[in-house]
Amino acid sequence: MLFCMQSTSVRIDIGTHEELKRLSSELGTSVGETVALAVRRLRQDQIGKELTAALTSPELQWIDAEIG
Repeated sequence: MLFCMQSTSVRIDIGTHEELKRLSSELGTSVGETVALAVRRLRQDQIGKELTAALTSPELQWIDAEIG
């Protein structure tokens, strides 16, 4: 069975492209895989920041709510 991955182009400056190629080489991954890893890492960082943010008033009310 043959799987084809759709692709698209993203415009980046030459310096970023060179750094991306260097990272790909160091990691032993393709440029596309390296971009996917970077996007995943950024998303994980974003989730981490959301999880460590102070709770909002409605969230605190929900946590403190009586059950039953």
